[in-house]
This record gives sequence, C-alpha cells and structure tokens, in this order.
Amino acid sequence: MKNIYKVILALGLSFGAFSCTPYLDMSPTDSVSDKLIWETTENAEYHVNYLYTYLYDLLMNQCAAGQTEALTDMMKYGSYNYNALCFIPSEIAYGVEQTLTTSYVDTYIGYWGSWYSGIAKTNKALVSLNDFGKMSEEDKVRLAAEIRFIRASLYFDLMKRYKEIILYDEDLKAYSKNKALSTEEEGWDFIYNDLKFAADNLPAKEDAKGRLSNGMAWAFMTRAMLYAERWEVVKTAAEEVDKLGYALEKNYADVFTKGIGAGNTEAIIQYQFDRSNDVTHSYDFYYTPGGDYAIKEEQGGGYGTPTQEMVESYELATGGFPNWTPWHGTTTDTPPYAKLEPRFHATILYNGAEWKKRKIEPFVDGIDGWCQWNIDREPMGRTTTGYYLRKMVDETHDVIAYSGGVQPLMILRYAEVLLNKAEACYHLDQTADANAAIKAIRERVGLPYTEKGGSALWDAIRQERKVELAFEGLWYWDLRRWGVAHEQYPVGLSGYQQHGLKIEKDDNGTEKDESDDVYTYTYVSVDDQDRNFPQKMYRFPLPASELSNNKDVFQYPEWK
Repeated sequence: MKNIYKVILALGLSFGAFSCTPYLDMSPTDSVSDKLIWETTENAEYHVNYLYTYLYDLLMNQCAAGQTEALTDMMKYGSYNYNALCFIPSEIAYGVEQTLTTSYVDTYIGYWGSWYSGIAKTNKALVSLNDFGKMSEEDKVRLAAEIRFIRASLYFDLMKRYKEIILYDEDLKAYSKNKALSTEEEGWDFIYNDLKFAADNLPAKEDAKGRLSNGMAWAFMTRAMLYAERWEVVKTAAEEVDKLGYALEKNYADVFTKGIGAGNTEAIIQYQFDRSNDVTHSYDFYYTPGGDYAIKEEQGGGYGTPTQEMVESYELATGGFPNWTPWHGTTTDTPPYAKLEPRFHATILYNGAEWKKRKIEPFVDGIDGWCQWNIDREPMGRTTTGYYLRKMVDETHDVIAYSGGVQPLMILRYAEVLLNKAEACYHLDQTADANAAIKAIRERVGLPYTEKGGSALWDAIRQERKVELAFEGLWYWDLRRWGVAHEQYPVGLSGYQQHGLKIEKDDNGTEKDESDDVYTYTYVSVDDQDRNFPQKMYRFPLPASELSNNKDVFQYPEWK
C-alpha cells in the first residue's frame, strides 16, 4: 500500500481525502501543538483522518501472513513463491503444537501491540478535542463520535482474538502500567457504548460528506454484537440500517467494482483509491492470475488461490449441488462450472474462464500455469489449485503498466447486515424474519429458496455466509465464534486437507480452434498434512511484552 495517509475512504455520497500534514505526527506534543491541531474543525479533521486508516488496517491485517481465508477450506497460499506468505498460513492451519507457540501466534495473528497503540491515539484525541476544541458543539460531538467509532473497531478486533482484554478510555490519569484484564461482558459493553454513541451522533450518510455516518455505526454494531451474542441488539441495529436506504445491488459482481460515488447502493464502508494522487493498493499484485505477468515475461500474482472445497460450496444456478464425484479422481469430463450460480462466476476464475480478453490457462504449461504445492520450487504465480481469485481483483488493471490498483475495497456491505440479522433472528426464534433475509440474498442471484426452521435454517445461514461473503475476511472468525472450528471437517477445521485440480491439456486443436482440446483433471491435495484447530486457538495468547510489563495480568490458562 502506498501513501496510506492519503487514501480516500468512501463513506457517503462524497469522498474525503486523507492529506499528509504536520498534524499527522503522532509523537508526543506539548499543549501549544495540541491547541493548534484541535482548535479548528478543519485541523481536527486532518488529525482524525489519520485514525481512519485503522479501519483499512483492520481489513487487510487479518493475519500477518495474509488473509485468514487461508486458514480455512477457502484458499491455499503458496503459488507465488515459498516464503512466509505461503508457509505461515499453512503452519497455523495445520495446528501443530510445536509451531503454535505463544510467540508464534502473537507475531503472526495477534496484533495486541498494534491495536493498543491505535487505542492510545484515539483516547489522546478525545482528550485533546475536549480540551482544545473551539469549533461548534455540533462539530465537536461529531468528531468525538468518529473517534469513538474507530476506538470501538480496534477493541472489537482485540475482543474477537482474545475475549478478555484491558480497557482504557479517555481518562488518561487512570492509565497505569499495571492493569488487570476486564471480563468479556465489560469488553462488549464498552464496544456497544462507543458504537451507540457513534450511531446517535454521527450524521446521516447524505450529510456525512465522505466521513463516518450513523448508518456505518449501526451496520458495524450488527457485526460486533454477533460476537457478543446480543441478538436483540443485532436485530435492532439491522432494522436501523434498513431505514437508511441501503439496498442489494442487482448484479452481485458490481458490488466489488462499483464505488459509492458511482451509485453502489450496497456498500456501507468502502475504501476508494486515486492513482492521480498515487493512492493505490497492492491487492491485484498478490491475487491477479500469474499469466497477467507471464505474458510480458514478468513475475507476480497468484499468492493465494481458491480451493476445490470452495468451488464445491457453490450451488447450481437452478439450486442444489452438482455431483463432484467424477472429479475426485482422474477424468476428461469438463467440470460443471458453466452450470454454477452467479456468485461462483463473480468470485473464482477456472480453466477457460474469460479474463482480460483471454481465457484462463491454469493447466500444466499454460500461460497461467500449474505447480505442485511444496514440490515445484519456483511457482512464480502459477496456481496450486487449478483456480484463481476473481472477486475483488480488478480485471481492468494493467499490472505491468501500473503497479498499484485503484478498484474500491469493501469493508462492510448491506448483504452482511442482512445475514447478521438472519443469524440474530434465528437465535431469537423469529424464523420468518430470518428466512426473509436469506431469501433476499438468494433472490439477488436467482436461486430458489424454501422457508426453513430449526437445524435446516441454521445450515442455510451458514451456507449463505460462506458463499455470499467469501474472501471478505469473515469465515475463519465465524467458525471461531460459533465454537465449531475445532470439530471435524466440514463442520469445523480439523481432520482434512485442501484440494485442487491438476489440469493437463491434450492439444488436439489449433490456436484458432480449441474445440477439439481435451483436458485431464486430476484431484490432488494441496496440503502435505492434515489440518487441525486446537481448542486453545479460540483465544490467542497474551504477548510476552504485556506479561513482563504488567504485573496484574496473567497468561490465559490454555496457553500456560
């Protein structure tokens, strides 16, 4: 990511740019400097813009090694080269006790120090705003609501990782080197209170002018309170979002390519980028098909590729699942890709799929290529699974001419709010409302739906969350909060290996006529051992730095 301080966060119908100014210096300042920063609305907003970058960090820094989808059955990391981005997700997913030490987990998936650094900055900002702000009371309350939203998002990420954390607010005099952990209930209360303040005091989206709005606070509350299992709060917050004019985009694929400014009705929190200001992201470099580079004899792409397990999670366009048994061995039959529902085609690139005015070639010696996990020593963008990611990858981006991408990246959207509501209603035994939310999600992509109850309804909610929100950084955390991650696959994440298709081409046709080409598909494992989720991973360990500096905290029992 280049120049993150300048990244544009699209939070309403207009956009606010993050500018690099002296006021973004987070080093200790005296009272005169604080006065200059905080006394006017304009200067204060520049400072709060810096804090906005944490919302992007929370999206992209799910795991120091990459997306947490790689810890599930969705994605295999390892197609570009065999470095940390490949091996660390595998090591975490394998769950070997010798690997999952306290230092290892803290380093690669913890973020304790990073997020507490951000929390300290939000608390300092609240104090300075109160002490030095000379803007109108309306602006002061709005800015406080923005800061508290960001603080809540940081605490939320800590809570989903650790469950019991240390709570600090803007009472800086109460800060102590030694402070005990709060209870889970206290943690969720703190987050709820911050988000409720934000929801009550942020402007409507049409008045937010590119900044945080009340709809974003209500929407984020639906996500956070799922983890707290506060079902009534989730439902109420979702109903507040429903009042604000958000709606599902007609075309699922458009959700991830269209910006809020271009009329995306589904995007609630979305990052926008601007190449003219050198504000870009590296998502395309990591996930574009390797052939995008190989065509011009360059290297890149293919860091993480979807698995066969994820492909088989999609239904037929008419409903129901195809029989994949023939492709669990070796066959020349063409897989039923063309018959799958629209979300598959918007999410995953497969052999022969159209991409950048060419056809994807994820076969042995194809332009995109195939390599065997941990055997072929220099994969360089070739897929290990037979697939590439399409969702959130920009088909219009020339990765050779422009190193950074500018396609919007989604943080939170209306479809998730509907699914959060469905889950809450299920637990409240309000099956009609739960079914209505699921039906709306499926109708958007033309899938049939019959109302359900009991375990069948729960299975439908789980299915839609996996497929609708695929590769949006939620599935791993869903499995953890449901308490099923340690169970045997396919319910949980233990006792299985990921698979892909090795594809070999028998070139019977010509370059202009490929109709006679025959492809052999072979089902292959892309792991070298079974995956496992130890129960202690439901809560990550406290870092050694906290234990050594704070005599009032003690390591969680499962990590001693």
